[in-house]
Amino acid sequence: MADIGIGIVGGGYMGKAHAAAYAAVATLFETDLRPRLEVVCATSDASAERYRAAYGFARGTSDWRDLVEDPKVEAVIIAAPQSTHRDIALAAFAAGKPVFCEKPLGESVADSQAMVDAATASGQINMVGFNYIRTPASQFARQLITEGRIGEVTYFRGEHTEDFLADASLKGDWRTQGAGNGCMGDLAPHMINGARALIGPITSLCAQVETVHATRGGVAVTNDDQAQFMCRFENGAQGHLFFSRVATGRKMGYAYEIHGTKGQIRFDQEDQNALHLYTMEGPEAERGFRKILTGPAHPDYKPFCLGPGHGTGYQDQIIIEAKDFLTAIATQKNIWPTFAEGLEVNRVVSATLASSAQGAWVNVADY
Repeated sequence: MADIGIGIVGGGYMGKAHAAAYAAVATLFETDLRPRLEVVCATSDASAERYRAAYGFARGTSDWRDLVEDPKVEAVIIAAPQSTHRDIALAAFAAGKPVFCEKPLGESVADSQAMVDAATASGQINMVGFNYIRTPASQFARQLITEGRIGEVTYFRGEHTEDFLADASLKGDWRTQGAGNGCMGDLAPHMINGARALIGPITSLCAQVETVHATRGGVAVTNDDQAQFMCRFENGAQGHLFFSRVATGRKMGYAYEIHGTKGQIRFDQEDQNALHLYTMEGPEAERGFRKILTGPAHPDYKPFCLGPGHGTGYQDQIIIEAKDFLTAIATQKNIWPTFAEGLEVNRVVSATLASSAQGAWVNVADY
């Protein structure tokens, strides 16, 4: 098993998740490449040293350029604010290194396009961090749809709803400032990616984007709290997507239902180890949804546990991402979702904002 040096830009919430994933992935999945945690980058030398010691890196730095240029760093993980994504990715590709970037890919469609172009020109492996679609249940849902178990898909309803900002008395902070930190930059990309993964490209949409609380603790809010859009998919199916960070009572509401001509699929991330399946089979009196508990028979479950129904968790989704990224590097074949998927998700976000501003249907390809 060959080693590979990992550098992670960002040591906070997602930086820690990726550090833990790369420390565990080779044991769980027995990957051909065994990661070495080489360099972690933070906003100050003190923070970098703290993350280095806590996560087990060889060294820390407060300059991402130092990390990218280090010859011991052979793959770069970007878990820093989206305003930094473009510059870091372009520098890493120029240095001949594969890049994994957290969502959203770029701060704008133009940034994302530049990142895709750089990835293509360099020929390096690239991947964007949409972790929720990697649960064994959602991977199985994709399999069921591909196999035609629910027939032709006619309708999709998806949401990503949480309540971490439902309390209007909370003082505004970085989360309530700047478009990239709003609901459309934070939660929406996950479910847009989920819809595209399960159903296919979104061709047109009509949206509403709004700020529910104009001020928080006397601080003006400059981004959105919630959004929704009706849409049409390339395959002809209708859809509706809703995103909210003020959805009282919702903690991890990444949920969807998919209607087909022969059945339906339902999923809710708050019960992430179960998929609900209805098929038009058997006597009418016996028909109904079946709750399927994930187990070793489902994608990427067995490395974590041999017991059906025992379940996987959030961190395991990040480990699955790490496995996919390492596999792509080892085989020199990109694995979905690549930067190209990140660009298309950003395009839908841009179309959503434009539609809301215009109060009209728009074509996604125009953005």
